Amino acid sequence: MSFESLGLRAELLRAVSEKGYSEPTPIQKQAIPPILEGLDLLGGAQTGTGKTAGFTLPMLQRLMATEKPVQGRRPVRALILTPTRELAAQVAESVVTYGRHLPLRSAVIFGGVSINPQKQKLIKGVDIVVATPGRLLDHVGQRSVDLSKVDILVLDEADRMLDMGFIHDIRKVLALLPKEKQTLFFSATFSDEIKKLANVLLKSPVLIEVARRNTASESVTQVVHPVDKGRKRELLSMLIGRGNWKQVLVFTRTKHGANKLTKQLITDGITAAAIHGNKSQGARTKALADFKAGEVRVLVATDIAARGLDIEQLPHVVNFELPNVAEDYVHRIGRTGRAGNEGEAMSLVCVDELKLLKDIERLIKRDIPKDIISGFTPDPSIKPEPIQNGRGNQKQGARKPAGRNNRNNQRPQSKARPGNQSRTGNRAR
Repeated sequence: MSFESLGLRAELLRAVSEKGYSEPTPIQKQAIPPILEGLDLLGGAQTGTGKTAGFTLPMLQRLMATEKPVQGRRPVRALILTPTRELAAQVAESVVTYGRHLPLRSAVIFGGVSINPQKQKLIKGVDIVVATPGRLLDHVGQRSVDLSKVDILVLDEADRMLDMGFIHDIRKVLALLPKEKQTLFFSATFSDEIKKLANVLLKSPVLIEVARRNTASESVTQVVHPVDKGRKRELLSMLIGRGNWKQVLVFTRTKHGANKLTKQLITDGITAAAIHGNKSQGARTKALADFKAGEVRVLVATDIAARGLDIEQLPHVVNFELPNVAEDYVHRIGRTGRAGNEGEAMSLVCVDELKLLKDIERLIKRDIPKDIISGFTPDPSIKPEPIQNGRGNQKQGARKPAGRNNRNNQRPQSKARPGNQSRTGNRAR
């Protein structure tokens, strides 16, 4: 099947061809026709499946088909909500790429950067807004955006938004939208909470699911390297050097751990940068740009980056520390093996993490091969210690619900830090 057979207009086909794509992915084949028909859609898909183009292309076509003469400011007719700044930027880039030959205007709005340039662009009028929930509500409060004319709503990675505590903001946004609209709802997992929200939002939706629930991509080779906790950094540096890896994404559980590992890798002579919620938006953008450009070999990230990063043909993902929540493992390794490319995901697992590993293997319904690297055999006399840090500061394997304090695109913190901002200042944007 070709993109031409899906009924897309010539301008979109030209943009797809210029992007280098000739054949749609499974989710694009399933999603584009019903979206073009104006139907609501509930989509389940792993990252790297081509989901963004799957809703962006038909959304652009429907906006062109329903375009009306406008007097005064252009109304916002399509709204795309995302959980993180990185994902918002990624989706907005796709909107620009695929809509390059169309007269539609778009804007991306998220926090961590000045609000004034965003206000100026919104006030001039745009057809499409890509936004994180908190900053969008800031603009609503400042009357720089009007959502009363929205025809198409897209909730991208809805499970992540709920997990990060955005449900209150989402409800506020929904109250500002027309009742009659087309809603496209995408989620990698379908918890009871997600199903409940979908039931409220969607009207007789078309259901598409291109991967089994909570499965790891089959295009990713997975392996576990057992190693003592104190030798993980040494093993990681050795693997990078021995394999001459040019680009590797490494996950840690905590922001402090990401900073510490980044400094250690640089000491080892390996160019590295960290990306997490405590970094300014400018620092996060620069780290990702340097990584994509090959100026940095290792990008060390917390789970904020697990779904928000789009890195074409990323060959290696390393779990320096296993996540406390098994589902995050699937999202982490989904950064590689994208769009038909093969990838490698390896986990450096110490005795403390054996229970977390079992949780992951139970979730993905398979045992991950174990490979002890010569010279790094774990010391059997070392006893496991409890893992208290990481996602929500919870104990091993226990999920802690996200709360309203989680408003800066980060995992919730168990204790308030001195000098916290006001509720408005802390909102995730």
